[in-house]
Formats: sequence, C-alpha cells, structure tokens
Amino acid sequence: MKKKSKLKVVELFAGVGGFRLGLEGWKGKSSLSQYTKRLKKNYEVVWSNQWEPSTKAQHASDIYVKRFGEENHSNEDIHSVDPKKIPSHELLVGGFPCQDYSVAKQMSKSKGIEGKKGVLWWDIRNILEVKRPKYVLLENVDRLIKSPAKQRGRDFAIILASLSDLGYMAEWRVINAADYGMPQRRRRVFIFATHKKTKIYKNLNNIEEWVLKKGIFAKAFKVKKTQNKQLTLFGNLDFSEIILKGDLSKITKNFNKKNGTKGVFENTGIMFNRKIKTIKTEPDYDGEIQVLSDILISHNEVSEDFYLGEDLEKWKYLKGSKNEKRIKSNGEVFYYKEGPLSFPDSLDKPARTIITSEGGITPSRFKHVIEQQGRLRRLTPIELERANMFPDNFTEEANDTKRSFFMGNALVVGVVEKIGKSIMFKFIKSIT
Repeated sequence: MKKKSKLKVVELFAGVGGFRLGLEGWKGKSSLSQYTKRLKKNYEVVWSNQWEPSTKAQHASDIYVKRFGEENHSNEDIHSVDPKKIPSHELLVGGFPCQDYSVAKQMSKSKGIEGKKGVLWWDIRNILEVKRPKYVLLENVDRLIKSPAKQRGRDFAIILASLSDLGYMAEWRVINAADYGMPQRRRRVFIFATHKKTKIYKNLNNIEEWVLKKGIFAKAFKVKKTQNKQLTLFGNLDFSEIILKGDLSKITKNFNKKNGTKGVFENTGIMFNRKIKTIKTEPDYDGEIQVLSDILISHNEVSEDFYLGEDLEKWKYLKGSKNEKRIKSNGEVFYYKEGPLSFPDSLDKPARTIITSEGGITPSRFKHVIEQQGRLRRLTPIELERANMFPDNFTEEANDTKRSFFMGNALVVGVVEKIGKSIMFKFIKSIT
C-alpha cells in the first residue's frame, strides 16, 4: 500500500505567495495552463512567514493573508521566530531576500552573505538544524553563485557547506524561465537539497547522471550540450570538481582567495558530502513560447496614466546608448558608457526581468515600454502579474507602485510548478 503522498510545506520569505501558487495552484488550478486546468493537490502549506523590515506597513503579508487566509501565517521578523515552534514539515521553500546579491548593486558594493539581507541565510540554516525536513527548495538571483566580487563563489560555498554539515546533498540549476517557454526572461538559481535520511539520498549512485538526466532539475528542465561542443550530454563530460575544506570560518576566509575574480561554479551542479561537481549546461526545449504580446490586456482596459506623455525625450535618453564625460567628486575625469535598450520593448519576445521599480510614471531605463495601437505605454499591474504567471489581479488591493514591487520580488510561478511535479515524482518513487 502506498503511503500518503501529500507533502507538508513551510514557506519562508513568502512575499505574496509565489511558491505556494506553484505548489498548491490557485483555487486548485495550474499556472502552466493559465489557471484553466486542475493541479494535483500534492502539497499543503502548513506554515508561512512574511516580514518586510524597516516599515510599519506589511503590504505583501496583507495580500498573502487575503489570498490564503491568516491561519498558520506569521507576520513577524524571522529572527524572532523560535524554530521549535514551526510545525513539522517535509519540504521547506523560500526565495530568501536577494538585495545583497542583486545586479541592481555593483558587485564591488555587494556584501553578499554578510549584508543585511544575506544574513537571512542563517535563519534558514537554524530552522533546518532544528526541524531537519526531508527536502529544501530555495531560490535567489543567479548572481549568488558569483558573490562576492573578490572571492567569487564564496557565499554559495558557505551555503553548500552548511547544507552538507546538516546532512543534506544539494543540486542547483540556474534557470531562465523564458528558455522553457514562459513569458519572462528571468534568470534565477534554484537549490534543491535532500536529507540523508531519504531513500533518494541513500540510493544516489551516479551523481553526474543525476545532475544531467535523472535529478529534480533534469526531469523538470531538460538540458543538452554544453557550450563546449566537444562535450555531449551522454558522452564523457568533464565536470569541474571542488572540495569544500575546513569549517565555515575557514571557507569564508580562504575560498577562491587566489583567483577570486574568476568564478568557479557553473550554472549546473551538485554537492554530496562536501564534494562538488559542476558543469555548464544549455536548455533543451522545443515547445511553445509565450511572448510579451501574449500577456497584454486590451488597450481599451488601459488607464491613461500608463501612457507616456511630455517626458518622452527623457525616456529616450535613458533607454539610449551613452558615452559621456563625467567628473568624480575628487576631480578625476572618466567616461560613462552603456549600450542601448530596445525602445519600445519587442512584443515578439518574452518580457525582460521584472524589477521592483517597474511601477510609477517616472522615466526609467529598466521599466518596460511597449507600443500598442500606435501609442507608447508602461506595463499594467495585470501584465506584470502575467509575466510572473500569477492570476490576474492577484495583488489588486495595492497601488501600482506596490504591485510592481511585489512582482519584482516574485518568481515565475510556472518554474516552481514544474519543479514541484518533479519532486513529487521522485518522492512517490522513493516510498513505493
């Protein structure tokens, strides 16, 4: 007789609930089908936490409660939460805040795991130490694997070593949602960890085969030849090997110290007993592709506030190429250079990465601008939600600026749904 297959989930740094949508669906329906088809109820969120520091208003948590209810939801600083009081669970998920790793910061100014946001990793670690769930699924900006600038990969090495010391193996993959047909070019690193008490861990023999063909990410998101054309998926692949030596303080001090400006982690890899194998892979996908035009609402539904007006020239300047003479505070002269961005954005490609400052009327280099019915406009909150594969008006209680902030911090729900299906397949297989 098969055991009950529904997995209990704890969702950390929940935002407005992207992980929950991917695992539970919205009203039982799948994001991958635009919420028209049912999603198997394989997951149950038993506890969630969302807290925005340095502000009294807790807008994201409020949206979460409106959509999923306040039962078993915590709106308190994760630092103050006693891990022992968190319900037992089999899967811990979280997109831990990424500002210290984000491309919005210059790498030289990023403090990585030492920064205000980066230190939240230690809250995750503390919970894992106490609760020891079977599985862990984490998400962050792909820059995490290259942080910080002078010791590239150090922060990621600390995370992997921490997981190993707690009894987990971990695989990772940098996934661009658009590479697998989804409507946004959003690159994020996903980490999936499995505890040594599971059959998956105990039965892992060929870790290279797991990474490329049989693992959680390989089943959800197929890969093919690497950029080195001499290496093939089924041939004699040359994985880079790394061994994490010493305690966490030594790793912090010494990891990649000699060649610090050169990264050591590729977009795909696995860690088992502190031994790491990593390789560069490419997506293998030939299915349907959603593009920006697919997620637009009718021009009749767009408020006049979203159309560009007298500040058009400012928009053109910010979007354009630059090679400008500038002077530092110390009097030093330098030339500021940057290339052009598409203006307006192409409608036959997936949306670019949604950023937290996408809302508001102020001209910006990075906000989307599209042409519709011969007029230029910004994306509406519903379109930003669709780019992340959220249900329409999921965040409608908030204003334009806040809704864009939520989506800039969110993930592409379809990615989580596919990973969730892959986890469930492996879980069911391991208990039968």
